[in-house]
Amino acid sequence: MSKIHVLVVDDEWNMRNLLRLYLVKEGFVVKEASTGYEALSMLKQHSFDLLILDVMMPGMDGWQVCKTVRETEIIPILMLTARTETKDKVHGLGIGADDYLTKPFEPEELVARVFSLLRRSMINQAQKPQDTTLVFNNLKINADAREVYIHEESIDFTPKEFDLLHFLAEHSQRTFSRDDLVERLWGYEYTGDARVVDTHVKNIREKMNRAGLGYEAIHTVWGVGYKFIAQGEER
Repeated sequence: MSKIHVLVVDDEWNMRNLLRLYLVKEGFVVKEASTGYEALSMLKQHSFDLLILDVMMPGMDGWQVCKTVRETEIIPILMLTARTETKDKVHGLGIGADDYLTKPFEPEELVARVFSLLRRSMINQAQKPQDTTLVFNNLKINADAREVYIHEESIDFTPKEFDLLHFLAEHSQRTFSRDDLVERLWGYEYTGDARVVDTHVKNIREKMNRAGLGYEAIHTVWGVGYKFIAQGEER
């Protein structure tokens, strides 16, 4: 059986060391990050099965890290914090955390929660429906594998590019405004410019054109937004 890889993120060395000792004892492979920025960099470079994330960190706090991770990852997240208010726990769970543990805690409880989260994650993976692939002439979009093929060649898309393409393709011929797409794909709490959708559409189109798709799958509906139209379908 392959080893379980855990990323521990905390600005306090003593806490990271304590968690590492207990988790390694249970057979986990543990990597450490002392800042939110370092954690995000490591998540881009390595594959982890679980993220243990402290809330109160300088620079980028745990809330920001959790929210950013949830834009691209489905990794289980266990938040650690000295804050005991219920509203903080609700906030953490609301932005994508899977569990919440208040400091100080017994290491044995943390290990038990880690195993619980991993079991839950494995059950969810096992209960996923069978592979569903959207097929449009020379374009195939595999939702489970998160892969896109054009003329049977795999095309690389960023996680958000894939989400946008798959969502529009899944609702072919239906027009969505930028605000609709931001709300559905970036979430209610996103406060950036809705023009981020335009940038992603531009990137998707360029990649499809370079791959030789031969037609424009994502159409601009002027004054409204975007919709997906497969080759041969009416606009």
